[in-house]
Amino acid sequence: MREFVAVLDYGSQYAQLISRRIRECGVYCEILPHDLKAPELDSMHPGAVVLSGGPASVLDKGSPGIDPEVFELGVPILGICYGLQLTSKVLGGVIERGRSGEYGPALIEIDVPGRLFDGLGERLDVWMSHGDHVSVPPEGFTVLAHTDTCQVAAMADESRKIYGVQFHPEVAHTPLGKEILRNFLYKIAGLSGGWSMKGFIEESVRSIREQVGDSKVICGMSGGVDSSVVAALLDKAVGPRMTAIFVDNGLLRASEAQEIRRTFTETYPLNLDIVDARKRFLDALRGVTDPEEKRKVIGKTFIEVFYNEADRIGGAEFLAQGTLYPDVIESRSAKGGPSATIKSHHNVGGLPPDLKFKLIEPLKELFKDEVRLLGRELGLPETIIERQPFPGPGLAVRILGEVTAENVEILQEADKRVQEEMAAWEGYRGVWQSFAVLLPVKSVGVMGDERTYANVIAIRAVHSVDGMTADWVKVPYELLARMSTRIINEVRGVNRVVYDISSKPPSTIEWE
Repeated sequence: MREFVAVLDYGSQYAQLISRRIRECGVYCEILPHDLKAPELDSMHPGAVVLSGGPASVLDKGSPGIDPEVFELGVPILGICYGLQLTSKVLGGVIERGRSGEYGPALIEIDVPGRLFDGLGERLDVWMSHGDHVSVPPEGFTVLAHTDTCQVAAMADESRKIYGVQFHPEVAHTPLGKEILRNFLYKIAGLSGGWSMKGFIEESVRSIREQVGDSKVICGMSGGVDSSVVAALLDKAVGPRMTAIFVDNGLLRASEAQEIRRTFTETYPLNLDIVDARKRFLDALRGVTDPEEKRKVIGKTFIEVFYNEADRIGGAEFLAQGTLYPDVIESRSAKGGPSATIKSHHNVGGLPPDLKFKLIEPLKELFKDEVRLLGRELGLPETIIERQPFPGPGLAVRILGEVTAENVEILQEADKRVQEEMAAWEGYRGVWQSFAVLLPVKSVGVMGDERTYANVIAIRAVHSVDGMTADWVKVPYELLARMSTRIINEVRGVNRVVYDISSKPPSTIEWE
C-alpha cells in the first residue's frame, strides 16, 4: 500500500506549501477536509497527519475543529500554528490571546532537541504569524522550544508522537523548515519515502483510466504549460479518446494560435482541434468592466464552446483542464476549508453549477514549478515547459475596463514589444512573468509638436517560485527605456508607459 501523509486544511493560504514541502521530502501528500471523521481518516491508512495553520482563532465560537478521536488513532501528528493551538485546546491545554501578535522572523531557542529538532542546533531562525499562543501545554506534553515572547514555540508528547510548532516550517523564511519536516516524516513517523514526479505520472494515469473508462474526453488547452501537461497526461492515459481543444478566443498574445498549432501538430503531436471563437468572446464581453464578471463571462463562454465541440466529436462526457492549486486557493478552499476567496479563476469560480461535464483536474494540488518538472518527465518541449504563466481569461484581465477589438489590438502590440525585449535580456530566465497591461485612463502627451490624448500602458515583471507570493523585478533602466520607447513609437494610441513596482501580497500578480 502506498504511504501518504494527510494534511487537514484549516484555511491557511500556505496549506499547499505544507503538502509541497512534504512531497519534496519524497513522501506523497494529500490535503483533506479538517472535519474528516476519525474512522474515515483511519480507513485511508495515513502514515502521518499534519494540521495546517489557518486565519481563525481557536478561542472563537464556531472556529474550525477536529474529531478528537483523530488523536487516538496512533498516527504521528504535527500541528502547525493554528494546528498547534487546536491540538492544545482539544487535549486540555490553555490558549490565551496575545497582547501583541508575533508576525515575521523570529529566533527560537531549542530546549529539548528530541527527534523533531535533531541535528539542527540550539537556535533556529523561523517565521511566525500568530496572535493567540499556548500558555500551558496539555498533560503529557513537553515544551521543546521557546522565543522571548512565545513560551511554547514547539511542544510534544513523544510517547504518542503528537507534535506542534507555533511557527511555519513550510515557508522559505524558515531556512531549516524542510529539515524539521523531514525529521518528522522519517525520524518520528518512520516513513520510507521514494515518491517522485514519475510516481505522480503513474498514479495520475491509473486514476484517469479508472475515472474515464471507455468514454471520450475533451481537454481545454490554452497552450501554456499547465494545460499542455494535462493534455499529455490524458494522451498517455486514454490516447485518441482525448481531443485537445484550443480555443482562439481573440484574447491571446500576438501570433499565439499559430505557435500552438505548429507545436502540437509537428513537435509534440496530439489529437488537436483549433476553434475560432474570437467574435463569440468579444460579443459576450461587450460592456463588461467588472473583473469578476469578466472571468465568469469568459468561463461560461468557454464551456459553451466545449459543449459544441463535445457534440461534434460524439458526446464527450469529461472535461479536463489545467487547474493548479494557486487557482483553486484564490477562488475557494481546495478541500472545503475556511480560506478566503481572492478572485475567481475562470476554470474554477467561473464554472456553471449545472456543468454537464465530469471534471478531470489532475494538477489541482500542484504548483507551477512542480508542473514544469512533470512536463519534463512527459517529454514536452522546453519552449512549452519554460513559457511564462498566462491567465486563462487571457488579455481580458490585462485590459482594465471594457474589452474591445481595438483595446485587444493595442495590448497585443504593446505586449509583443515587452516580450521581445525581455526575452533578449540576460536576466529573463529568472523572471516568473512579464507582460503589459492596458490601463483605463488616458493622458496628455506631445508627439511631433502636436498634443495627444492617448492610452497608458503599465509593464509588470515579477520573480516567484510558485505564484503564491511574488516580488517585482528590478529591471535595468536601459531595458525599461527601450520597452517604453518602442511601445510609444510603434503602437498606435499609446503615449505613456509606467512600471509596476508592487509585490504579492498585498497586490496580486495580475491586475484583475
